[in-house]
Amino acid sequence: MRAIPASLDTAVVAEIEQRLESVAAEHGVRIPWAIESGSRAWGFPSPDSDYDCRFLFVGPRERYLTLWPARDVIETPLDKVFDVNGWDLPKALTLIARGNATPIEWLRSPIVYGGDTTFRDELLAYASAVVERAAIARHYLHVARRQQSGPQTLKRFFYVLRPAAALRWLADHPGDALPPMDLPTLLSETTVSPEIRDAATDLIALKSVTRELGSGEAPAVLRRFAARELERAEASESVAPVPDPGEVKARADELFRRLVG
Repeated sequence: MRAIPASLDTAVVAEIEQRLESVAAEHGVRIPWAIESGSRAWGFPSPDSDYDCRFLFVGPRERYLTLWPARDVIETPLDKVFDVNGWDLPKALTLIARGNATPIEWLRSPIVYGGDTTFRDELLAYASAVVERAAIARHYLHVARRQQSGPQTLKRFFYVLRPAAALRWLADHPGDALPPMDLPTLLSETTVSPEIRDAATDLIALKSVTRELGSGEAPAVLRRFAARELERAEASESVAPVPDPGEVKARADELFRRLVG
């Protein structure tokens, strides 16, 4: 599978794909899933946004049958354009089991440099079976609260608005724990008012043509929306775990062995 929008720089995409090939060869791993994360995949890039490629990798069985395990992260040189790094399969599986939404977002990214859909679908099915909605809600709540703790800029507000939209999506989809990744889809699949959607669309349009949004305030309607969703999500802090930890570990082990084997 490959899904590259025309808005991406073809030369940059080619370099990312070359880096992925080099990582696979140098580390002796396969990369069944490589996507774009960050503002481009979240639906609100700026003209100078860098490229945040993230990937999941799987080594041969021998990689995991050792007393001296290798790092579970592979990184490539970071610069103003490229931010390319990835996680080993066990790291992704254990983070999903703990309710970390980041690897789930990678599996749902709208921008895919290269991917095995069977691999993706198996991980999403595993996530759907083991993830607690309250844990995902806490993830997005904490992400937003961390952003609110620093200097407030319009750019940073996007990193509050998207988690707030994810929380609203969870509230509007009580039978699902895996929200979409990008802000426009999150809002389109919720019951938010047209006023909120229009304000978000206008702010995204402003960011798309502005290198630095500065320290101005976000539209009041969006600030109120984010505050309401974060306040409502505070209830997730007291929700007790539901899945049996033993069953969750067994599912993770079974999937890990199958994908490595």
